[in-house]
Amino acid sequence: MQLVDKEFVKFMSKFDACPFKITLGGEEHLIGEGEPAFSVIFHKTPPISELMTSTSIALGEAYMNGDIEIEGDLYETLNLFLGQLGKFSTNQKKLKKLIFTSKSKSNQKKEVSSHYDIGNDFYKLWLDETLSYSCGYFENENTTLYEAQCKKTDRILQKLYLKEDMTLCDIGCGWGFLLIEAAKKYKIHGLGITLSSEQKAKFEERIAQEHLEDYLEVKLMDYRDLPASGLKFDRVVSVGMIEHVGRGNYEEFLNSVKQILKPGGLFLLHYISALKEYPGDAWVKKYIFPGGVIPSLREIIHIASEMRFYTIDVESLRRHYNKTLLCWNKNFQEHRSEVVKMFDERFARMWEMYLCACAATFMNGIIDLHQIVFTNDVNNDLPMTRWY
Repeated sequence: MQLVDKEFVKFMSKFDACPFKITLGGEEHLIGEGEPAFSVIFHKTPPISELMTSTSIALGEAYMNGDIEIEGDLYETLNLFLGQLGKFSTNQKKLKKLIFTSKSKSNQKKEVSSHYDIGNDFYKLWLDETLSYSCGYFENENTTLYEAQCKKTDRILQKLYLKEDMTLCDIGCGWGFLLIEAAKKYKIHGLGITLSSEQKAKFEERIAQEHLEDYLEVKLMDYRDLPASGLKFDRVVSVGMIEHVGRGNYEEFLNSVKQILKPGGLFLLHYISALKEYPGDAWVKKYIFPGGVIPSLREIIHIASEMRFYTIDVESLRRHYNKTLLCWNKNFQEHRSEVVKMFDERFARMWEMYLCACAATFMNGIIDLHQIVFTNDVNNDLPMTRWY
């Protein structure tokens, strides 16, 4: 065995919590003790220097390039392996520009556009008909992805305790399904803001199709520009957006909500969370969500309480997001050849790695999904029961 392969096997040997087999140049090596739970063939091993700089990027790029071949199901393999994510090496000093990006408006718009402006046709391939790109709510094993997204939206609207003619602002509105449902079912007047031109165009098309021009509006706008608009809302919602804000900007984000929300108004924050504060995964930042940072539950509630946001409800949907991602990956695999035609094989491998790795990290509790309902100062007019 070549020296480089020996060094690689030695590096991989620390990931021994779950036994697995690696094959290098036709030679098999067992990592850990016991029957191997999965097998990986390395056609080319990443340099040790790259593995030490970022294990995540080195292994992720190796998979993208076809240097790694998984024998069996990618998700099942990652679900067993990524429980040891804490053993990955990350040289934050070398990766400073990647991990800690600028929080300026121009850079954050560029980062958001790099993900969400890939093209509506791409997202239509594997999202459901609602074009909801966030965690669904699965009531039982037979719930479809479409039903889960509709149920998730209904639950959010119920938690917001909407009444006819109320005003609702959706910060990071995506393709607009939540506001469309709110307008149709509750006859509210809503504003959606996004930094994605593709999302804005599709949302405007849907508003016209549903004849909701008197109820809904969508703008290309940074959340930091909301206070200067002078607008006031009865309710504010934000689904899967604060992950793009960046640590250090949470105060400004929550303060922006504070300034546009009427006294006693409700604010629902739905976001991917973490048990503790950490800067994020280097591979995800490089290829999927530039600048993305996952806030912890405790830091958001702490900042909110300093602004007199009262926390009235917290719900974890961690396992629901695992199932959502597995549904997305199933759809993705069914349309994989179309993705390859749109982009290339490397892009398709990158995206399936993203979907399966995220599903695995939710299942392993590395990340979570929380919905928090706040009131802007005290509100004694809400029903006293939780399920109003």
